[in-house]
Amino acid sequence: MTYAPLHLGQSSQTVPLAPWIRPGVVVHDPDDSIDGLLAQFALTLKGRGFQVVGYVQGNNRGCSGASDGCANRIQYFDLADGQRLEVERGAATRYMRQAMREQADLLVISRFAACTEATEAVRAEVSAVDGQGMPLLTSIAGGCIHKWHSYARQDGAMIAPDLSALWRWWGPERLYRDLELGVAADPVVRIACGTRWIMVEGPHGCGLAYAPKPPHEIKARLAHYLNRDLRSLAALSQSWDPAEMALGIAAINAHYNRYDLTGKTGNGIRAFRKVSGRVVAVGAFPGIDGILPHCQVVETDPRPGEYPLMALETLLPGCAAAVVNSSALINRNLTRILRLTAGRPLALTGPSTPLTPRLFDYGATVLGGLQVTDSDGLAAAIRAGALPREFSKFGHFINIQQ
Repeated sequence: MTYAPLHLGQSSQTVPLAPWIRPGVVVHDPDDSIDGLLAQFALTLKGRGFQVVGYVQGNNRGCSGASDGCANRIQYFDLADGQRLEVERGAATRYMRQAMREQADLLVISRFAACTEATEAVRAEVSAVDGQGMPLLTSIAGGCIHKWHSYARQDGAMIAPDLSALWRWWGPERLYRDLELGVAADPVVRIACGTRWIMVEGPHGCGLAYAPKPPHEIKARLAHYLNRDLRSLAALSQSWDPAEMALGIAAINAHYNRYDLTGKTGNGIRAFRKVSGRVVAVGAFPGIDGILPHCQVVETDPRPGEYPLMALETLLPGCAAAVVNSSALINRNLTRILRLTAGRPLALTGPSTPLTPRLFDYGATVLGGLQVTDSDGLAAAIRAGALPREFSKFGHFINIQQ
């Protein structure tokens, strides 16, 4: 096997004076190799379309004279191009500069020992705020954890050495970008707008989304949106405008909820009938009392016996399972819910649910959504103000499970 020396291209572009990083460290036993786990996680994100910069150790897990797991390593695997490299001193700094310059989604520096020098050289500031700063992922042996505390203080995250912990650190806030990146640049066939629902049709499927307010602006700009492809419409899922947000989710569903998708019949709620313990339902579901008779219902406008949204922080932690209406994806309550239910079974169900396994990594275990079979009929019904109970005339609900 041959190894190429590391030569990162220099650039005249300058790094911002105070770039932010959000560091996370996988804490492991000194005798355990953690590089395979870091590479698996990073390459999964890269395969989904995220920009990943960095490296993991390729071999020589234990250097001569090293007993604490913190020694320098000399051969690495570049996550961006797959080359094996001989890394000279200062490589971590160049990778960090490259990641900042290219606005990478994730920077991986497989050994914490290299992070301190790079952070100081780039003059990066450490942040613990989710969504602020570029995620930096590294690893450290348990015996060296005091060095991590000196580096990150209370602003860094310590991560267990498993994939689910890495996904929780990555954070559900990034699921919108993840969904968008998987959407093909296919042409938009049709957009139908009603009083509260939006339908987007692509060449391989139809998608629906609930609009929190009548999408008058969407109707006014319909010709403009029809000239864009599904992927560019999907990018609107990160908009703060409610109507655009709904249009983006509908485009995402038009990609994932394909005509040829296979799944189990039904919206998936019945998967939780035998759950032992407290089940929380976020959002109204017709007939849920008969399926889950003892569930606690949380609603925006609660009726007698239901709870307001402010009860989420009380009810969701420690629940046995949660059933969430897909409208939470559009009003952005879903990220909050996923953090509160971390590690618990969660069903995301409703006409706006994207039926894609990408959501499993963020904490969903059951996905129930609408698969359209009559796009012409559904478009006419949407324009006429149809309610969700009528949608099954033009398709059927199916679910996929982790």
